[in-house]
Amino acid sequence: MSTLEIKDLQVSVHTEDGPKEILKGVTLTVRSGETHAIMGPNGSGKSTLAYSIAGHPKYTVTGGSVTLDGVDLLAMTVDERARAGLFLAMQYPVEVPGVSVSNFLRTAKTALDGESPKLRTWVKDVNTALANLNLDPTFGTRSVNEGFSGGEKKRHEIAQLELLNPQVAILDETDSGLDIDALKIVSEGVNRFRAQEGKGVLLITHYTRILRYIMPDQVHVFVDGKVAESGGPELADQLEANGYEKYVAGAAV
Repeated sequence: MSTLEIKDLQVSVHTEDGPKEILKGVTLTVRSGETHAIMGPNGSGKSTLAYSIAGHPKYTVTGGSVTLDGVDLLAMTVDERARAGLFLAMQYPVEVPGVSVSNFLRTAKTALDGESPKLRTWVKDVNTALANLNLDPTFGTRSVNEGFSGGEKKRHEIAQLELLNPQVAILDETDSGLDIDALKIVSEGVNRFRAQEGKGVLLITHYTRILRYIMPDQVHVFVDGKVAESGGPELADQLEANGYEKYVAGAAV
């Protein structure tokens, strides 16, 4: 059982005009067995939250805390956070020319576990994960994200999730750029992960369509770097019908 606890998190980013505050006191708890969806307009701080938790150097934490099972994540390096059980699926996965998918996955698994996986079982595990995401076995020979379609990039992220098997997965707009078939495949992968005991998911999205396949336990509306409202799955339906106007107007007052 794991718990990701975010308390009064405040984050700024450096700009040409000096530091700019992005997160203005975010409090959120994701427990094992829970899926939390974060929705909100562009520029509200959703991705900043994801990258700050993961340890991106662009973002400076100016206040608050983030713990995983009571351990201070903010005191850890990026790789230490991963070994502690944190996983981030990026909105825009980067290309890594010259590094094959299979080598990347095995290196990542070795770094997490502290020892190399047994080759025979690992090859089987990789082929199974790729097949689950409707990716051909030859996909493993390609350079990471180089020349990948949007759907291939996102399916590769979920293959990583399946193989690295963290405690808490943060998925930053994993549905962006996906057609309906790829969306279903990615959603099935996330559902396989969260069906395991002791897993938590923090899902960031603009749209409710992915929530038709990945049912959240809680939905949080993010506006102006804060949680403006939280509720059950029905809150997503209200956002679909009415948009963010009332929250944006309230934040501007």
